[in-house]
Amino acid sequence: MIDVSRNDGKGSKLIVPVLSICRELSGKMANGTTSTSPLYGDTDDDDDCGIKPANLYGKYTWKIDRFSQLNKREIRSNAFEVGGYKWYILIYPQGCDVCNFLSLFLCVADHDKLLPGWSHFAQFTIAVVNIDPKKSKYSDTLHRFWKKEHDWGWKKFMESKMVDGFIQADTIIFKVQVQVIRERVDRPFRCLDRQYRRELVRVYLTNVEQICRRYVEQIKGRLRKLIKDKARWSSFCNFWSGIGINSRRRMSREKSDSILKTIVKQFFIDKEVTSTLVMDSLHSGLKALEDETKNNKGKGKCDVEEVAITPVVQMEGDTFVLVDDVLLLLERAAIEQPLPPKHVPQNATEDVFGESCERDERRLTELGRRLIEIFVLANIFSKIEGAYEEAQSLKRQEELIREEEAWMAESEQKAKRASEKEKKSKKKH
Repeated sequence: MIDVSRNDGKGSKLIVPVLSICRELSGKMANGTTSTSPLYGDTDDDDDCGIKPANLYGKYTWKIDRFSQLNKREIRSNAFEVGGYKWYILIYPQGCDVCNFLSLFLCVADHDKLLPGWSHFAQFTIAVVNIDPKKSKYSDTLHRFWKKEHDWGWKKFMESKMVDGFIQADTIIFKVQVQVIRERVDRPFRCLDRQYRRELVRVYLTNVEQICRRYVEQIKGRLRKLIKDKARWSSFCNFWSGIGINSRRRMSREKSDSILKTIVKQFFIDKEVTSTLVMDSLHSGLKALEDETKNNKGKGKCDVEEVAITPVVQMEGDTFVLVDDVLLLLERAAIEQPLPPKHVPQNATEDVFGESCERDERRLTELGRRLIEIFVLANIFSKIEGAYEEAQSLKRQEELIREEEAWMAESEQKAKRASEKEKKSKKKH
């Protein structure tokens, strides 16, 4: 979605109908599922600190009666509370700074009474409800509300002429879902209430896959370039084989705190609506890695059918450790498919919504785990490559010194021979 403030003249795009279908069926998925392997999307209360996303999430329905009789430029809802903050919905039936569009915004209530420096970070979805749920219109965005941006939404949420199709008995209904987000900078964190996440992932899973694929392909390209340069790859392999086993072990691991801080910084981007799903994906992937290391026979065990790509790292306490020799892992990463394949049921047409949501949750975990593993491998490779470059630089310096010493020795020999020749010449005369 394109998220725009009221001071921006840009329009919005509407979510594809699949989201409306998802919302319509969302109440049908609470009867449990058939798989016994862990759903890491359900681990919101394991060892994370602070308020849980479920306690920072809320919904509000705004029913406007006698809509055609309201001859007002702007209409605002009553205030409602989510995540400890008060909000309200604001609409402009004929547009805000635009013509012939319904403009729609989420606003912070009583923002002028808040303490200096206040900031609310939230993801939200606003919908105008149709009597046919499949035709309801939804838009999502992620925004950091503060003093100068205390309202956020869409100037061109919907063409005014389309609004009549959503009015029944002169009544129009708006619904909003708000997820307040408590950020962390030290490790991937759970952003979304489970139900809200399951609704969003139906629309944005492909976007999350693209983000993961783009990063993995970038690393693959870097590795392929190295391996195709046979002289450099051979030199790199000789360097790695030539250092002591203790040094290899030390360089094949990385403290998790530095990795996790960096991965959050790289993949959590303000105003990117998919950032919350990516962060939930990384959170679940990290839980899968941690639990698998703790107990391979416990809840963290990955089913053989689900591990489509060979593992790259494991966790030892607070440290990521490569599961095999780095050269083998680099070669494998360069040729393996970037992402695990999707698991589609044979009778996909008979799939129920709950099972589909389970697959989406597992897919998020797979993607998050893959992203973490490749991120760790890339960081360890960069560290080893840095040591290799340093060794090569030192080697070149030593070669230059030897060449200079050889040149000086040869020059001395030439000078000595010339001196002896001159002495002999003087004796003859």
